[in-house]
Amino acid sequence: MGINEIITVDGQLVVSVLIVLSIALSYANSKLNSLVLGVMNRWARWLCVSVGLAFLVDKMEWADRPFWALAIIFFLFWLLLETLYTWVAISAMSQSNMPLFPRFRNNTSGEEWPAQKKLIELRHWLRKNKFKKEQALIANVGYEIDIRSSVYQDATGTIRAQILFVPQSNGLISHCISFTSESIDGEHFITDNLNTPYGGYYPDSWDVCRKPWTRSVSRLFKAHTKRIEGFELEKYEIDPIDDINQQQGVLERINIEAGFLVPHHLQEEMGRITWEGRYRVWKEVWLLNYFGLSGKG
Repeated sequence: MGINEIITVDGQLVVSVLIVLSIALSYANSKLNSLVLGVMNRWARWLCVSVGLAFLVDKMEWADRPFWALAIIFFLFWLLLETLYTWVAISAMSQSNMPLFPRFRNNTSGEEWPAQKKLIELRHWLRKNKFKKEQALIANVGYEIDIRSSVYQDATGTIRAQILFVPQSNGLISHCISFTSESIDGEHFITDNLNTPYGGYYPDSWDVCRKPWTRSVSRLFKAHTKRIEGFELEKYEIDPIDDINQQQGVLERINIEAGFLVPHHLQEEMGRITWEGRYRVWKEVWLLNYFGLSGKG
């Protein structure tokens, strides 16, 4: 067997493995909705397209380029294609009526905790660690999609845990956790594992730490308690719904002042997100999709 035949056989094997891997990861992620599987699936798909198209062009002799050069070209082509798709999606969101900083209201429907094993274990953990339920909330984010949330408070009254339940297109319910505390000096500490892009700015008094890879509530709580060591904390007196909605209002105002959002009187003409803001969102979408990393705000 000649060297060209060996390369051809190896190329066929690599493409076949990547296709099977991408299909398997996509199927598994549709059932589990895992950040790890999602990141692996996107890389497998990217490599599958790059190597697969390079192998096809090389096999059909459609270009006078070495295989590795074709693979790099199609690798960059996929990056460009996905960038254009994401940019169009961000532009559509900017022109839509979907609230960027949704306001919450009391959830009186009785539907709160989905009957999933992980969520049942999470509720047991909250009870075990003496977190008491404060309020059940709900917010509409457009397209008849509601985000449900439950807010708990620890025995000292200085740490709040907000659990967000986000419906996914595959019918599963994704959940994220956010621990918050306030110091008597006015510093606002947030430790969460949200894996949704933000891209905007935070007030100077906010100390935000986002850990999308940390799916364990105990590890996330440990990280939060370590961050607030040495600070004298304020006990929460304000209702969660008022506190959260006030924060959403502050974030909206800060992001208009920072140039992430277009001022209200210009939004109908220019959209709601500035070009700088769209770039920041695109960058965070890319980092989350392929590395599971979030921006610093």
